Amino acid sequence: YVGRLLIGRIFNGRLHKGQDVTLCRLDGSHITARVTGLYGTQGLRRVEIDEAGPGDIVAVAGLETASIGETLSDPEDPRPLPPIKVDEPTLAMLFSINSSPMSGREGQHVTSSKLKQRLAKELLTNVSLRMEETDSPDTSKVSGRGELQLAILIEMMRREGYEMSVGKPEVLTREVDGQRLEPMEILVVDCPDQFIGVVTQKIGIRRGRMIKMVNHGTGRVRLEFRLPSRGLIGFRTEFLTDTRGTGILNHLFDGYEPWQGEIPHRATGALVADRPGRATAYAIGHLQPRGVLFAAPGDEVYEGMIVGENSRDNDIDVNITKEKKLTNMRASTDESTVQLVPPRVMSLEQALEFLREDELLEVTPKAFRLRKRILPALKRKGVRFN
Repeated sequence: YVGRLLIGRIFNGRLHKGQDVTLCRLDGSHITARVTGLYGTQGLRRVEIDEAGPGDIVAVAGLETASIGETLSDPEDPRPLPPIKVDEPTLAMLFSINSSPMSGREGQHVTSSKLKQRLAKELLTNVSLRMEETDSPDTSKVSGRGELQLAILIEMMRREGYEMSVGKPEVLTREVDGQRLEPMEILVVDCPDQFIGVVTQKIGIRRGRMIKMVNHGTGRVRLEFRLPSRGLIGFRTEFLTDTRGTGILNHLFDGYEPWQGEIPHRATGALVADRPGRATAYAIGHLQPRGVLFAAPGDEVYEGMIVGENSRDNDIDVNITKEKKLTNMRASTDESTVQLVPPRVMSLEQALEFLREDELLEVTPKAFRLRKRILPALKRKGVRFN
């Protein structure tokens, strides 16, 4: 065991195993340390070496506190190189413990201390992430470069056995001279020319404007747009669906501009379970005309869990566990010929886009569940009334 390894390129001079070096920190301070191990690469293997010169890419052991962008230099002449510029975060999400009635059933790590330790570990290698404490000891605010970066972090933690609840992604704005500024992005899209219309329409709704179009003459076209960072929330999945998986998109941070106006979000309400139990085919059959269901017969639900999308703009508390009653004339299974529509199964990105401010996404190793931030129906009504 050699500890933490730092990987970098030598620009000037030679580096030897056992040599004393000075670490030039980003804050201007200097730390003296000794190189306890020096490693190069041979093919795909890492091999131990005694020295390295200019142009070599090496791994150095012996400096546990170094960070990305800092410089190793000669103690007698410490001259730091220009640091690597890392783009500032543009989106933030709230990570908290899973407080639902089904907490602890599917995951191994469910406490707030485990969650914060895992997030702190991620900050050591993912330099574009930021973590802040909130008023609640069980909740941390995590900021990143975009929805995809935060979604990848959530997926990694889910596969490692963590349970958590995450809130709606929010854009990080700034106040300059009393004016509200928001981050902007350059979006580069490459897709077949038959999808130009639908792609341009969808980006226009998200406050984007086209700045360049190149027709390659091969049936594909390259489009460049400039739009707010919040306009990209949920767009990747929608874009891949519209282009039937043939489109490619990339985006790059492009500074701050005044607030671009509201972007239409979900105009529909939610169907919310009003009691715990298991969903039944009888109840689902009666709820289908009201909207799209997320639960299948036999799925366990709890009070405050979102089990569907209402076709109207208001939330409805529904009994999705209702069973057909037995009478003295016929059995409870008679005349059960209703056709059930398969439930909508959301990906992580689709679920994050679906969220409103008063909703959370419950993430476990086995499932994603949408829920209200306040589970009891009476408490939710009291908050709305106030």
